[in-house]
Amino acid sequence: MVERQLRRRGITDERVLDAMARVPRELFVSESVRPYAYDDGALPIGHAQTISQPFVVATICMLLALEGDERVLDVGTGSGYQAAVLAVLAAEVVTIERIPELAETAREALAEAGYARVEVRIGDGSRGVPERAPFDAIAVAAAAPTVPSALYSQLAEGGRIVVPRGTRWGQDLVLVVRTAVGPVERKSIPCRFVPLLGDEGFGQD
Repeated sequence: MVERQLRRRGITDERVLDAMARVPRELFVSESVRPYAYDDGALPIGHAQTISQPFVVATICMLLALEGDERVLDVGTGSGYQAAVLAVLAAEVVTIERIPELAETAREALAEAGYARVEVRIGDGSRGVPERAPFDAIAVAAAAPTVPSALYSQLAEGGRIVVPRGTRWGQDLVLVVRTAVGPVERKSIPCRFVPLLGDEGFGQD
C-alpha cells in the first residue's frame, strides 16, 4: 500500500508514510471486508458511511504537515482509522462522530490497535469541540458546502484545517491556514466524501 498507492502517487512526507505503514487498517473494518482492507478504495463501515481510501487519508495528513507536538481535531470519526493515523503523527487527538454506534465501534478498534489515548466524542462535528480548542490542526472527513466557521474559529493562529468542500456529489480537498490577516487557502485533489451533517454542514439528514 505505502509503496504502490502512496509514494508512487506523490505522498512524500516520510512521517505520513511511516504512520500509514504502522496503523493496522484491517482492525478498522468488518470481518467481511478485511480481505480488501489495503485496497486503493473506500470501504463500507455501516450506517451509510465509509472508511476513506488510503491515498485520501495520507493526502489529508500530508496537507496538515504535522510535526508531532500538535493537538488535532478529527471530524467524522467513522471507523477510527484516520484518528489512529493522526495519533501517530500528533501528540493529542480528539475525534467526534455523530452516530453513537460508530463512535463506540471506533473506540473499541482504537483501543485494540493501541490508540486508546484518542479521545472519542459523540456530537455534531460541524460545531467542533470548543471546550478542547484551540487546535493546531483539524481534519474533516465529510463534505461541507463551505469551511465551517465554528471549526475555523477553533484553530490556533497558524493552525491548518483540511476540508472536502463542494456539493454532496463531488468536492475538492481544501487546505485553509488561519493567519493574523485572515484565512489563506489552496485546493488539493478532487474527492468524494459522504456529506457533513449538522448545523454547519448539509443540514440534519
